[in-house]
Amino acid sequence: MDPAAATRAYLDQVPAEQRARSDAYFEGGYWLQLWTFLWTAAVFILLLQTGVSARMRDLAERATSVPALRTALYWTQFVVAVAILSLPLTVYRDHFREHRYGLSNLTFAGFIGEELKGLAVSIVFGALAAMALYALVRRLTRTWWIWGAVVSIAFVAFGALVAPVLIVPLFNSPKKLQDPRVVAPILSLARANGIEAGEVWEIDASKQSKRVSANVSGLFGTERITLNDNLLNRASLPEIEAVMGHEIGHYVLNHIHKFLMELGIVIVAGFALVARLFERLRRRNEARWGVRDIGDVAGLPLAALLFSAYLFLLTPVLNSIIRVQEYEADVFGLNASGKPDGFAQTALKLTEYRKLDPGPLEEIVFYDHPSGRTRIYTAMRWKAEHRETWTFAGASK
Repeated sequence: MDPAAATRAYLDQVPAEQRARSDAYFEGGYWLQLWTFLWTAAVFILLLQTGVSARMRDLAERATSVPALRTALYWTQFVVAVAILSLPLTVYRDHFREHRYGLSNLTFAGFIGEELKGLAVSIVFGALAAMALYALVRRLTRTWWIWGAVVSIAFVAFGALVAPVLIVPLFNSPKKLQDPRVVAPILSLARANGIEAGEVWEIDASKQSKRVSANVSGLFGTERITLNDNLLNRASLPEIEAVMGHEIGHYVLNHIHKFLMELGIVIVAGFALVARLFERLRRRNEARWGVRDIGDVAGLPLAALLFSAYLFLLTPVLNSIIRVQEYEADVFGLNASGKPDGFAQTALKLTEYRKLDPGPLEEIVFYDHPSGRTRIYTAMRWKAEHRETWTFAGASK
């Protein structure tokens, strides 16, 4: 078989109207990345220029004499202020636009409820991280950017550890999947690749959106195989097995550990940039901003502005780091499941909200996953090289 011709046959299954709609949605996301950065940057600058950030610090200092609690109180005010000032963009981007493209199942009240829960999680876990980071900044004024990166990675790892158990149930209701027709092949696939899982979980993601997904999440004993109900309701068993092969690949290939190390490099470089530029900008605007030094929480909007600008400019690099891991998991999943057509059909389902066939540079810059075309071609190439597997009746259908 010809992988390129087989790929084109799959791409031709998507109606032109559907492709135009998904292309418009995904390409609009490119601009939303820019507008989100500019809006957030404007919010940070506003908090500094108006002296609001300094007044929030003063309020925290009047409330308590304990430095850690002052940091937590400031953080709470900061997160709430940013959320309120960003609300118009958030509502458009995450609610009205999602409904316009038929991707959200939430009512407006439900959307606001989800946002409030997310805000609460950000306040609680963010306050812990802020207290730790500012304690380091104040004690290690010259080397905080190194140790701060270590602490940041520790918190990211902690988030991955507790998310399946503590955070996910705040937004959804996980339950054990009981259908043996689905559970048995998934557990067999997991065991064959060294994962001694005893159960598979289902999550009611359909209450929020129409997107299909699955994951093997958690660390150090909290690992959990989870499928969302959209995938279960819309995909065939070969498609589900192909998806789970991919997700198991992330786990077996230690992608989360590798990503934490790569993220550590990104963070330490970003923190070094903040350490280099923060004091210069603070001195020029000390009278207006009221920020005393880098250990003053009132300077958080400036630190956040510098770090977010750094991450925005690094978008193609960050996307490529993730995309390479996703491609590796794709190949692993094909080898593990032996379901190239199931994998290709799943890739077509993702075209409801992802552009199917981007240009090469477009894929490098904007895609944090391989495009649908790339994924289908990968599956068809695997199929061409494994004729002995898929030519047996029922092997891939």
